[in-house]
Amino acid sequence: MSGHSKWSTIKRKKEALDQKRGKIFTKLIKEITVAAKIGGGDIDANPRLRLAVDNAKSANMPQDNIMRAIKKATGELEGVTYLELMYEGYGPAGVAFIVECLTDNKNRTVAEVRHLFTKYGNGLGETGSVAWMFDRKGVITLPRQGKDEDEILEIILDAGADDLQTEDDFFEVTSSVENFETVRKALADAGLEIDNASLQWIAKNTIEVEGEAAEKVEKLYDMLEDSDDVQNVYTNADFK
Repeated sequence: MSGHSKWSTIKRKKEALDQKRGKIFTKLIKEITVAAKIGGGDIDANPRLRLAVDNAKSANMPQDNIMRAIKKATGELEGVTYLELMYEGYGPAGVAFIVECLTDNKNRTVAEVRHLFTKYGNGLGETGSVAWMFDRKGVITLPRQGKDEDEILEIILDAGADDLQTEDDFFEVTSSVENFETVRKALADAGLEIDNASLQWIAKNTIEVEGEAAEKVEKLYDMLEDSDDVQNVYTNADFK
């Protein structure tokens, strides 16, 4: 089974080396808050919340932080209400970007995202202008740590996964949105450590970028990802 894009590899390695723990925690807390606000604070009865909590634990977030975020969302403690927003646009070399945000101030967020696209890219697009170039998929990463690829394949194929990408230090499993939780649970039930599990936008086809164009695309990506209101950034760039 082959990998879908080199970009996911670059992004995964970048995240693994990301030293901005405070910013990561902030984004995880926002996701926990939104998940609990929408589906309730019962982790066992709320799949999105369970996923958010699992990812927070994988990032070594203290349990107190997790429970406080849930209580703020359910009204037990005073908290903030976040809006979920998605923006689409084009970057350098015509590459497509999808930007997912969680914010308590829509006007601030759209102004910031528009500014970054104007300064470093080719501008924001209308809703649907680039989303058609991507598929919504479940993505699960596991540390390799000597695990057998055939064993992982057997588990995920039985659970309905679509793909397995093997890198030097991790496995990346992709699935449909419908089978995502089944695949995640199968891996967890097998006692396998999961680094991260999330729903992502995966490019159907990629655009090769190199040299100066690649540097410009990475600059836009990094500036968007560094924004406090931005949760996730996806692009169809394929770096050579």
